[in-house]
Amino acid sequence: MSERDSPLSFTVHSLPPPALADDGARRTRNGRLKMLLVLAICAAPVIASYLAYFVIRPEGRTNYGELIQPQRPIPADLPLTDLQGGAVQPDSLKGQWLLVVVAAAACDTTCEKHLWLQRQLREALGRDKDRVDKVWLIDDAGTPTPQLLQGITTNTEATVLRVPAAALAAWLQPAPGQALEDHLYIVDPLGHWMMRTPPNPEPAKLKRDVEKLLRASAGWDHPGR
Repeated sequence: MSERDSPLSFTVHSLPPPALADDGARRTRNGRLKMLLVLAICAAPVIASYLAYFVIRPEGRTNYGELIQPQRPIPADLPLTDLQGGAVQPDSLKGQWLLVVVAAAACDTTCEKHLWLQRQLREALGRDKDRVDKVWLIDDAGTPTPQLLQGITTNTEATVLRVPAAALAAWLQPAPGQALEDHLYIVDPLGHWMMRTPPNPEPAKLKRDVEKLLRASAGWDHPGR
């Protein structure tokens, strides 16, 4: 009989036993559960601090600034640049509490007051001041004077960035009837805008708000960046 006339033969490859397939699926589920558990553990201090400050609080305890609910995370695509035109990633602002001033580069009287208050407030925090960063967001194409830049960096560095006003409006917003430049904005170390001061804020009352926030968040932000 020739090889061509020989009967056909088949090779049967065995499938993995059902037990092995189930074991692989179980490992995948366990891996996902572990990842979710790690994320929950990382978020727990943040959640606890906000509960302690905003939910589980004694009757009569009030805040001076306006709480933003829900909080608004910094947009991942917010087009930030430094004064030399280099792109700055929004995530680079995370890790500290931020005191944010928004103003044009020419910096009018309101802007000057806010930058002064921003500087004085940070210095008044004493040993906690390194947990807070001063941020000036310039919302036009102008260039601040060297004297102005030198003034806001007195005693400590400040973060000065440029961002188009239209893009910034997707994150920070003024109170009804007010302009964006009328307020200071407080951003938490996760990059969430969570408080807005009244226009012409009173320094002592604002300081109490910031001190409460720092106490409530002790342990989940970092001095310096």
